[in-house]
Amino acid sequence: MEGTSTHLTSQAYERLVPPVGYDPAAVARWATEPDKRPGRTAFQRDRARVLHSSALRRLAGKTQVVTPGTPTRAGDATPRTRLTHSLECAQVGRELGAALGCDPDLVEAACLSHDLGHPPFGHNGEQALNEFAEDCGGFEGNAQSLRLLTRIEPKRFVRVDAVPSAAAADGDGLVSVGLNLTRAVLDAATKYPWPRGAHPTDPDSPKFGVYEDDRPVFDWVREGAPGTRTTFEAQVMDWSDDVAYSVHDIEDGLHAGHIDPDCLHAEPERREVFRVALGRYVAADTDPAELAAALDRLLEQEWWPHGYDGSAVAQARLKDATSQLIGRFCLAAEGATRAAYGTGRLTRYGAELVVPRAARLECAVLKAVADRYVMQRAEQELLRADQRIVVAELAEALTVRAPEGLDPQFRALFEQAPDDRARKRVIVDQIASLTDAAARSLRARLTG
Repeated sequence: MEGTSTHLTSQAYERLVPPVGYDPAAVARWATEPDKRPGRTAFQRDRARVLHSSALRRLAGKTQVVTPGTPTRAGDATPRTRLTHSLECAQVGRELGAALGCDPDLVEAACLSHDLGHPPFGHNGEQALNEFAEDCGGFEGNAQSLRLLTRIEPKRFVRVDAVPSAAAADGDGLVSVGLNLTRAVLDAATKYPWPRGAHPTDPDSPKFGVYEDDRPVFDWVREGAPGTRTTFEAQVMDWSDDVAYSVHDIEDGLHAGHIDPDCLHAEPERREVFRVALGRYVAADTDPAELAAALDRLLEQEWWPHGYDGSAVAQARLKDATSQLIGRFCLAAEGATRAAYGTGRLTRYGAELVVPRAARLECAVLKAVADRYVMQRAEQELLRADQRIVVAELAEALTVRAPEGLDPQFRALFEQAPDDRARKRVIVDQIASLTDAAARSLRARLTG
């Protein structure tokens, strides 16, 4: 049947002729498959698969910072969602990666993929799901992204004996391999290449990139990798993510009227911003004077938005400031990396992305400004409390009533699950797949 794997001659399969700078292992897939249309590279195919996935479209209904549909000061519903953030991250990453010699389609696919596993209500929903999933391996958005790319997103099915997978087969003896992306793209989309509790420097860190029952495909992805080191493309993706959300959260905060640029000159407000930065975005022993210098460097730029009244001219100036900031951060990383590694192609494990400390501190200050004036508003905390209740009540209702309430895909997995732990993981997968509105709707249906 279409989508199953058989052992045909190698000529019938995708040509394993990798782009310059990559070896055949980089373009290998978890399950071999035929080449439907010659002429595209393996990474172009991967980018197309992510771009056309249901999981990417669902990000349009998932919180970035402000709940989707929330009106701005001008009255239109334009704050960024997880989808628009991912698209902007992909644009930043594609250009920065290409400038450094990476395959641009590979980096773009990784950037488009990096948030696919995030649940409804952003990091707030992630925390609530992690509490619910504590006894079945926890929840982490990045680990969920790998699970989605390699198992949950329905694109490719193979015979159960075609891959060394821990997933159960359906009644036809088939098992999902998700989008079946190349090793290099999956590796580039992995920010935290270690399992829960195995952070290389902080065993108590909540960050990890794989659940235990996804270890077979993770181990395949990481074949030949030097320990817990991330690929160069993953580092480009990670910095592009930081750049995109730090800059665009400021832009959204100004549009919505939550940030007054003049406050950043007032000493009490500056101290509060630096307190937030020290608590969340930089090492706790960072000298506040360094943060003050970073903020002042930005305030001294002629393009910095010192005021914003919503007029067309102000909007144009703000957009220019956004472009200037993105260019500033990307050029700083490009210049420092080239100074360290020269002018050749930089790919996979051949280099480390070098981001100057000054640029990281400036980026951290922007994050702290958005955190202080947007995320810490009183109404936002009330909303977050309500969102945690929605996730907790939905998880409880599904635990009691499943398979009722599960989509057909997850109902089948629930019924095939061998034990309570596996059934709970299916419930977690179901909740994580929902948009904000769908989570509220399902909770209301199951508890009303």
